[in-house]
Amino acid sequence: MKGNFAAIALIAIGAIALAVNLDLFELDLVGLIKKWWPLVLIVLGVGLFFTPDDGGKRS
Repeated sequence: MKGNFAAIALIAIGAIALAVNLDLFELDLVGLIKKWWPLVLIVLGVGLFFTPDDGGKRS
């Protein structure tokens, strides 16, 4: 699943960057980062919460 997420994320980032370069829409990246940076912390926390642990077992 992690590999699929990384692939989808790269495709989405590339598509957005291409659309901005082709002037299909404008994107104020600095403004978005200033406003939405706490969301990154929330997403990381939720991801860590739902990541299964190995229960202390080492293979």
